[in-house]
Amino acid sequence: MSGTLYIVATPIGNLEDMTFRAVRILKEADLIAAEDTRHSRRLLAHFGIATRLTSYYDHNQTLKGERILAALQEGKQVALISDAGTPCISDPGYQLVRDALAQGISVIPIPGACAAITALSAAGLPTNSFTFAGFPPSKEGKRRSFLASLAHAHGTVVLYEAPHRLAATLADITTVLNERQVVVARELTKLYEECLHGTASAVREQVQDGRERGEVVILIAPADEDTQPHEGPSAEQQLRDSLAKGHTVKEAAALVAAATGLPRRELYAQALLLRDHA
Repeated sequence: MSGTLYIVATPIGNLEDMTFRAVRILKEADLIAAEDTRHSRRLLAHFGIATRLTSYYDHNQTLKGERILAALQEGKQVALISDAGTPCISDPGYQLVRDALAQGISVIPIPGACAAITALSAAGLPTNSFTFAGFPPSKEGKRRSFLASLAHAHGTVVLYEAPHRLAATLADITTVLNERQVVVARELTKLYEECLHGTASAVREQVQDGRERGEVVILIAPADEDTQPHEGPSAEQQLRDSLAKGHTVKEAAALVAAATGLPRRELYAQALLLRDHA
């Protein structure tokens, strides 16, 4: 008889947010799969948990996933944890859950802290509908394209971001989505917890002081008539119009990139195709 895979949420900062059930499951498990075993050992030591640890992260999840599935098939009880918060939410794990389910292995969530939901609950933005989009791309062009794809998302948009890219991402939100109201939540549940409210450009001015640390949650208010990006010609039509006016492929791509925030390289390739099939 196969074992059970437990998806165990852990605190995102304050250790008092660990649930009684999570402690019990981690103590009773035969194996804990952790994103960073060094980080997790401190958490487990605090709660007196001596269960054997193994690493499970982005770069070893294929190999370790096979070993964890084998242990589950042998009847072992395995708990999956991430560095903080709920596993599988912008963290490694969904492949393991998918494969366990495919093999008929029971998967049981042990709920607890999640940075996205924690920030959303205290942001003062609409919560009846929201879109969680994870981490934006690190490159400016792809990040702007990513944000443009969220322009018409229903409800509040929730993002995660690394602290060193926070100011740049807020600047791109202003460029692509206009002056939306945003909330930036950082150091959630920790000593220096902070939630900044205002337009994207106003909040950007507040985060240029070098105090950013840890993972950041950005919440973007839904668009209204004043901030909704105006509908206009598609990028393809803008390229066609630019080429028809006599602009070179390079010039057309640069013009449309400036107007839309889309990556110039992708627009250049599209313009080449349009020119060659004109």
